[in-house]
Amino acid sequence: MKNHIPCFLGGIICLLGFSQYGYGNQVVEGNDLLLSYGDEDFVSIATGRKQLISKAPAVTTLITAEEIQQTGARDITEVLESVPGVHVARKGAGYEPIFTFRGIYSEFNPQVLVLINGIPTTQLLFGNRGEAWGGMPVENISRIEVIRGPGSAVYGADAFAGTINIVTKTADEINGVETGISAGSFDEHRAWALYGTEVRGWDVAFSLELLDTSGHDEKIGADAQTAFDGLFATSASLAPGGVNTGRESIDARIDLSKEYWRIRLGYQGRRDIETGSGAAQALDTEGEGNSDRFNLDVTYLNPEIYEHWELETRFSFYDVATQLDLELYPPGAFGTFPNGVIGNPDYYERHYRFDLSTFYTGFENHVIRIGTGYHLLDQYRIEESKNFGAGFPPPFLGSVMPVSGAAIFNREEDRTVRYVFVQDEWDFVRDWSLTAGLRIDDYSDFGTTTNPRLALVWDTTIDLTSKFLYGSAFRAPSFAEQFNQANPIAIGNPNLDPERIDTYELAFDYNHTSDLRFGMNLFYYEFLDIIRFTPVAQNSGNQTGHGLELEFDWDAMRRLKIKGNYAYQKSEDEQTDTDAANAPQHQIYLQANIELSHYWSINTQLNHVMDRKRASGDMRSDIDDYTTIDLTLRGKKLAYGLSVAVSIRNLTDDKVLEPSLYDPLTGTVAIPGDLPQAGRSVFAEVRKCSCVPNKKNLSELRKRERG
Repeated sequence: MKNHIPCFLGGIICLLGFSQYGYGNQVVEGNDLLLSYGDEDFVSIATGRKQLISKAPAVTTLITAEEIQQTGARDITEVLESVPGVHVARKGAGYEPIFTFRGIYSEFNPQVLVLINGIPTTQLLFGNRGEAWGGMPVENISRIEVIRGPGSAVYGADAFAGTINIVTKTADEINGVETGISAGSFDEHRAWALYGTEVRGWDVAFSLELLDTSGHDEKIGADAQTAFDGLFATSASLAPGGVNTGRESIDARIDLSKEYWRIRLGYQGRRDIETGSGAAQALDTEGEGNSDRFNLDVTYLNPEIYEHWELETRFSFYDVATQLDLELYPPGAFGTFPNGVIGNPDYYERHYRFDLSTFYTGFENHVIRIGTGYHLLDQYRIEESKNFGAGFPPPFLGSVMPVSGAAIFNREEDRTVRYVFVQDEWDFVRDWSLTAGLRIDDYSDFGTTTNPRLALVWDTTIDLTSKFLYGSAFRAPSFAEQFNQANPIAIGNPNLDPERIDTYELAFDYNHTSDLRFGMNLFYYEFLDIIRFTPVAQNSGNQTGHGLELEFDWDAMRRLKIKGNYAYQKSEDEQTDTDAANAPQHQIYLQANIELSHYWSINTQLNHVMDRKRASGDMRSDIDDYTTIDLTLRGKKLAYGLSVAVSIRNLTDDKVLEPSLYDPLTGTVAIPGDLPQAGRSVFAEVRKCSCVPNKKNLSELRKRERG
């Protein structure tokens, strides 16, 4: 850290030097400025209230529904790669996504908080979205807001390396009926329907999205069972063979709103989520995961409950059931398992949350936010059946039978959280604002954690905004890390401390013209008390990282828009004094959207991923670089009001590999050739929308036209 503090201080001194030139006199007054921007220029993820991206006291990215549709994306994993400093990797088990922010990579990815309408999707067992998450479709997404960097001062646990908030569409945005179907490679079929209307004073939005796909089956040459075959003189391995990535999903949501009230209900069903390269890194053609996720949230938001006061209260309920039927090793494994090594772990969770916050604007030049809340998080049911016992090689028990007590993989436990936070946005002098915040979380299992934030934002000129940011964040230990049992290589430890991170950032947002914007961000972080299984879970590591993110948006011509970014990061594992593994040190992303005519457009994306290092002790060569190019041709409002699109992913069929993990405890790699990702694929869609702008939307459109 000592070597980097002078860089940040030097940057601040340079910024202060600009103030001598009096650019503040050119600043446009607030209301006039807001009218000149569209809604796509605002985010609320940084502080809880809507702000211009350039003024928000965090490094944020906004992706709109229009941008998602232009790129032909079918799932948010295809969207997030466009965010500077973010790489979407895959883990072997289930090929679930790993959202890698700024070099912070881990198998279960608990260091990234994913919210849907501001409510966490984190599950207790592994601290991630679940082992049968199965993705998130995009047709009902209004916008995705992303913070790169810490967010615990606002969102609490797990808003660590980054925070992703998925905002779903309201009745105002749909206002009619939209339907569509899509089909393409990997025997994939999608269908969706959205409906928005008003019923007896209530705005009503409904969405239904369906997916059925066999998934890609790129080949793996050798797996964990290959090594065991050599050890036990068997031939059980299914490698060489294809990975298994098929799945079925249903997503249904209802959004009801009237005056100060909003009620949201949702269901996400996942069936036959195949196991990727296998739960034990041995190919598994029989295993699958299933899950059911229900959510309910009731929000009361009154912007003028009393003079200078805005009040928001919310109750939310989240229920998750996950059933995994796994063939850990294939028939014939170890010479004693005629039907394979079978394990069927199931876990069930219920999350109850009550949150209250208020904004107060009665002090001149201050916007103060105060909040508190109580969460009850309950892993209320754990079940497991299997046909093997503890030890290596595992003893064969005959038939699959239920287990209990110390033989089951985890325990039924709960966790309560109480928190309070305060935040002050202070315009202390013309062109300068200071956002200071502090949140205190008290956990029933590991105690209290305190996380501050500080953001100094300077309107350096009419075109340039400069920011100095500091934030602290924490990641709560998962129940697997605390309570794992009956697993000799991953034993839980109830005495763990949370992981911690301190991040310093220097950011610039420059609007060269109304059509050309540049952004630059420098960051440094210290990642402390990393939790690792050794084999007992311990706070046993630290990581430091620094980097640079550059981005631009350019309306080059009336029908041509170009955007892109470059991200560099270098992170070091302090325990081994080597580069932190598996995350790209360099990334380049470019996108161009061309309006060929009033009816036709073409969108192309390039994503170049470079320089991913291996873990200390892993003797394989570095992970291969790759470049993917995606192309989407879209026709809008054609005959009978239909819109059509054809999208080609990985146009050049480049070989894309994500890292298979090295086990430092045994010094082995189960899948030496890494995890192959999908090659070239083609998808076509047809959609029809009878949506019309309502009065509110028409007013916004006219406002933008006047701007």
